Amino acid sequence: MPFSLANPRLILASSSKYRQELLSRLQLPFEAMTPDIDESALPGEAPEATALRLARSKAAAVAALAPGALVIGSDQVATLDGQQIGKPGSHEKALQQLRLMRGRRVVFHTALCVWDGRAESAAQKMQIENVPTYVTFRDLSDSELDAYLRIEQPYDCAGSAKNEGLGIAILEKIESADPTALTGLPLIALTGMLRRAGVRFFGT
Repeated sequence: MPFSLANPRLILASSSKYRQELLSRLQLPFEAMTPDIDESALPGEAPEATALRLARSKAAAVAALAPGALVIGSDQVATLDGQQIGKPGSHEKALQQLRLMRGRRVVFHTALCVWDGRAESAAQKMQIENVPTYVTFRDLSDSELDAYLRIEQPYDCAGSAKNEGLGIAILEKIESADPTALTGLPLIALTGMLRRAGVRFFGT
């Protein structure tokens, strides 16, 4: 498929400030649009499948509003013992999550989808991948966990911890092929997808 010498219009299908900050590191001009989709898991759906489906749905929803654009969709699902752990939304729920996870290994599935609105066939239109991250939480006391939450208030984060902030202090180990995946947008995987879609990073 032929590509223009100029980079295509790039859109991030997310209102997340964390994903926007990560994407800005690539020094590419982009827009951010909020996809209007239901982010609920389906009954019996595996966590990885949920993340992949939602990343694809976000990208597709925004692509329908921006013909010809290159759209990035991403979603993250945290899991403990195969059960999904969502965004807590409150101090009490966040404390409950951290109590369950302390001393345990949690898997964060970060799915990424790049939707190419210029593609001529369905096979060329979509690239999709899941990047798992394995996080071991420290075995901290209730008072330490409560104090952490009151300082950082990570109530909009799956797993109730911001690894890019003070949350790193409650983690014992992070294992991943992509250090940016845990924050919500796997840049190593993304740059590969964008290159395959014809995006130029260095003007050559």
